[in-house]
Amino acid sequence: MGHDLFDIEKASVFLSPNKTILGKNTIQQTGQEIAILGGSKVLIVTDKGVANAGLADPVISSLKAAGVKAGIYEKVIPEPPSYVVDDVSKLARKDGYDAIIGVGGGSALDVAKGASMMASNPGKILDYVGVNQFKTRGLPKILIPTTAGTGSEATWVCVATDERENTKKSLYSNMLLPDTAILDPVMTVSMPPSVTADTGFDALVHAIESYVSVNRTPYTAIMAKTAIELIARNLPVAYAKGGDLRARYSMLLAANLAGMAFTSGGLGATHGLAYPLGTEYHMAHGRSNAIMLPHVMDFNRSASTERYAAIAAMMGERIEGLGIYDAAARSVEAVKKLLATVNISCRLSDHGIKKGSIGKLAKEAEKQARFFVPNPKDLTPNDIKGIYEKAF
Repeated sequence: MGHDLFDIEKASVFLSPNKTILGKNTIQQTGQEIAILGGSKVLIVTDKGVANAGLADPVISSLKAAGVKAGIYEKVIPEPPSYVVDDVSKLARKDGYDAIIGVGGGSALDVAKGASMMASNPGKILDYVGVNQFKTRGLPKILIPTTAGTGSEATWVCVATDERENTKKSLYSNMLLPDTAILDPVMTVSMPPSVTADTGFDALVHAIESYVSVNRTPYTAIMAKTAIELIARNLPVAYAKGGDLRARYSMLLAANLAGMAFTSGGLGATHGLAYPLGTEYHMAHGRSNAIMLPHVMDFNRSASTERYAAIAAMMGERIEGLGIYDAAARSVEAVKKLLATVNISCRLSDHGIKKGSIGKLAKEAEKQARFFVPNPKDLTPNDIKGIYEKAF
């Protein structure tokens, strides 16, 4: 951070959950945490995979031990359509639930966040797209990630898919932040290697994009830097040896820090170009981000050479004695090496994307203009197309 001069005239905002609990077996504290929040009848929001893996069981037994009644909704699907959020909130109202617990990856956590708000606000979730549109506080909520990726348990954003327009819509509100986030590495051990890789790269993209964002704050810089260092060191281990609790712990911490980093500093063009791969090809969010990351970094690095050089060093590259442009280029190499280590190709053609669809992807990406605002370098429609062509 030595090369940073922050603008003292600009207000820096830092948002985070009210309480974050990190550590092995902290899942056992769920019941007492719900009691602190005054919950007596809790709806657990998750997906079939998490439920079938038995990951909701320790949550339920902790609630039982605290004398809290629990119901479970396990129909969350990836890139959740808005109707899922509306269904969960209807269920919460109808059956008189007074708190919500999200257990799972980003999709389950986002649905839990949205449903907690819609249980006490009228209408449908898509009525609240934008910034701070909610009028009433939602039900108390605890978020428990089972992946180390989205950082959804630390952010003020909820993403739902608008099925009519086939686009993702984002809602931002301080009220979407959870009352409590519980980060237990034991809950992430059963992630298969490919999911470990995808979600780990999702966290890395959050950290790198917020680190170079034009809207970054002192908080962003501190948290993003630590997240990048943790991921570079621990993702290969978590990928190779899923049961390594120290690596899992470090990845959960990194994803959480990266979530808070982008909440204060914003994201960038990697997300803008990754989104159409999710909506058009139903590619996992982390995977689409991973593929686009080195190509967008390569495009951006001339606009922020010092920061990209710093990222190279954070990821373990030797940059002593190099000129600033060569040092910045090393950050792209570092990301490509990490991708290779976890067996992700950064070529679109290796993921079944046809050359003919580049035009359509570029058109869709242009609609994600909000991600281009904090990006270090402005993008024209030709730039967007060019990045996809290079990624092909």
